[in-house]
Amino acid sequence: MTVKIFFPTCCSPSENGLLIGRWLEEHRSAVVLAIVHFPFIPGNVKRYLAGLERETGLRLAVLGTWSNIKAQKDEQMESFLGDLKSIFIHRPWLRITREASIIFWDCRIEGVDEEAEEEVVLVYYDQRKVMLSELHDATEHSEIATVFDTVARNRTLFALDRYDEGPIKLTHWQSDGVEASIIVELCKQASVPLCALLSFILSLIFSVTRALGRKPLSFLWNKLSTCEQLGKRLDSLQLICGTKAAKDHTLFMRKASTLVSLLLDVILGIVLMSWLYRGDHIGQLANALMPVADRVAVELQGLLQWLMGAPAGLKMNKALDEVLGRFFMYHIHLWISYIRLMSPFIEVILWYIGLSACLGLSVALSVLSDIIALLTFHIYCFYVYGARLYCLKIHGLASLWRLFRGKKWNVLRQRVDSCSYDLDQLFLGTLLFTILLFLLPTTALYYLVFTLLRLLVVLVQGVIQMTINLLNSLPLYALVLRLCRSYRLAAGVKFRMLQQEHGKCLRLLMQINPLTYGKVLQQYRLPSSNLYPKDSWGALCKKLFIGELIYPWRQERDKQD
Repeated sequence: MTVKIFFPTCCSPSENGLLIGRWLEEHRSAVVLAIVHFPFIPGNVKRYLAGLERETGLRLAVLGTWSNIKAQKDEQMESFLGDLKSIFIHRPWLRITREASIIFWDCRIEGVDEEAEEEVVLVYYDQRKVMLSELHDATEHSEIATVFDTVARNRTLFALDRYDEGPIKLTHWQSDGVEASIIVELCKQASVPLCALLSFILSLIFSVTRALGRKPLSFLWNKLSTCEQLGKRLDSLQLICGTKAAKDHTLFMRKASTLVSLLLDVILGIVLMSWLYRGDHIGQLANALMPVADRVAVELQGLLQWLMGAPAGLKMNKALDEVLGRFFMYHIHLWISYIRLMSPFIEVILWYIGLSACLGLSVALSVLSDIIALLTFHIYCFYVYGARLYCLKIHGLASLWRLFRGKKWNVLRQRVDSCSYDLDQLFLGTLLFTILLFLLPTTALYYLVFTLLRLLVVLVQGVIQMTINLLNSLPLYALVLRLCRSYRLAAGVKFRMLQQEHGKCLRLLMQINPLTYGKVLQQYRLPSSNLYPKDSWGALCKKLFIGELIYPWRQERDKQD
């Protein structure tokens, strides 16, 4: 049988003493946590271990003795260490000896069945890294997961300063930043009332937003990206300012990543705001906005004039082509009048909108997306008109085609059933089918042109929304932790053999394998509101073919409702 002993590297130079740790019976392994130095009183050691068991919930014990022989063996000390197993009764009893003259250690196991030959494997581990790391991709009851859990749950043991005067003296990993830890604790205590005050203010803001979120205002709020982003920002602030301690690792990482993402977003927004208000860039944007709007209107008028003629040499229905062209041309004139009416106030509006950048770059991008939606509202109207007319004709042709085949759509059963029609119905259906079929090319051409324009606008808004989602969902804290402290996010361990000699125990060094950056993004990615439907390319092409409207703001939950 093989017995694995996990020994902390920080305890290698320790003086003679007792091995404190946990025996894993199901894995036949021992996890050494600390070494108790001489002199000590056995009763104090037992009471100290009992207190640790109550705090950690783990069964800790004296596993054996540790001998660090610097010069030559002391027979009296060896005899004394051997007699300790009668005081601290534990089976098996470990006796680890390190001699300064050789690089190999001697490890013996006593108190087991003498007929069974025990093979000892001594595994060194970094106590600090194992305690601070979070193990992923490991089963709950595996040996490595149990070792990591044992070390992590004994933070109380490691919090004891090695220089403190107490009933016993221990050697284990101890951080040198005692003063820094005191400052951190004071900051934590001071942040509790501040977080409580911020939570109260945020609760009031949530009450106001819930009052404003009722109909009919809710219809408008759900269509504006700025309102969606502000709601997301309130949720993030409520998560950060919550007074409940993040005892779970996932919740802590989510809070930390949300805080870092929020700070970076605000910093980028302040940089953008400083650029806008320096050098009169807002005035320049306002002066450039009107010529662009006029240019777009002129280009649309030219496009309509081209469609009302013979586009690409195609012969269209003259009457329907003229009606549709004049209808859309009238909307362009209305839009030009609206833009010129708002032109004196454009710079003032942009000046106040620029202040939104202090809330973060994502809020400023949301405002930009809403501005693009308002400036291209006439294109959206053209698309809706063309799509509705085209969809009406497609459904009409499909229904009349079923009439020729003796079929009809059963609304109650949601299926196609057989049906018999008389001669008048067939004659009327043939007449309507012919009219719709010959009018379809003209309608389809207008629908195609305005759909392409609408898709161009949706593409620009989609790029902006992807940037916003990236700012909101990128786990920056986890990525920085993976870059600077890769052992904190462990995917597993690997063992490196140090040296081996016949008749001596095998010595291995346990090293931590960090998570890959891809798994870090997958594991700690923050939730983000996806404003665009996740349709496949096939579903999107089907919608475009039959004339269904594409709403970029529609969410998945809206479809389910």
